Amino acid sequence: MNAPSATLAPMPPARRKLLDAAMIILRKKGYAATTVDDLCAAAGVAKGSFFHHFDGKEALAVAAAEYWSATTGALFAAAPYHAPDDPLDRVLGYIDFRKAILMGEPAAFSCVAGTLLQETFETHPAIRDACAAAIFDHAARLEADIDAAIARHGIAGGVTAASLARHAMAVLQGAFILAKATGDAAIAASSVDHLRRYVGLLFSRPEGASP
Repeated sequence: MNAPSATLAPMPPARRKLLDAAMIILRKKGYAATTVDDLCAAAGVAKGSFFHHFDGKEALAVAAAEYWSATTGALFAAAPYHAPDDPLDRVLGYIDFRKAILMGEPAAFSCVAGTLLQETFETHPAIRDACAAAIFDHAARLEADIDAAIARHGIAGGVTAASLARHAMAVLQGAFILAKATGDAAIAASSVDHLRRYVGLLFSRPEGASP
């Protein structure tokens, strides 16, 4: 999922180039296998420029998680699923949007924060915390619509908005892993379909039912 960066706060061009390169390389190679030389070559900047902007690879990874959160935040903020008046339609529309952007190879649509987190959660606490913030902040934005949907429609089983939003993140991150394991976006899309059915059933909105 390569989000546009045009709406982000201004930053030096070399820093932005390095972060844009990190969005691609970290998802393809992982944190340990990615080198500063890889990032500089992909960004087209000198190594001295890298160390002008970042103390080292860990600092770059922390900034990459934050940059990922900002770029995807802009993408999702502009997405069409916000348009419906009914918050449940917005929640279901969010899930439909997640499926629609599962395009290309897994490295193109998987999550930078999730990828980094799986590899560094024990060894690099600063990266772990930045990635966790990116994922939970995204969940919190979805939680607001879920909470409004619960207030309007009720929900089965005493499910809370926070728990359902976080479950959605768990399904999506797991779907990315399955896609990486198979090289096939379709298996991720199938998991997202199951998530949509589950949410619809919680709100007594079965698949295909009218709003």
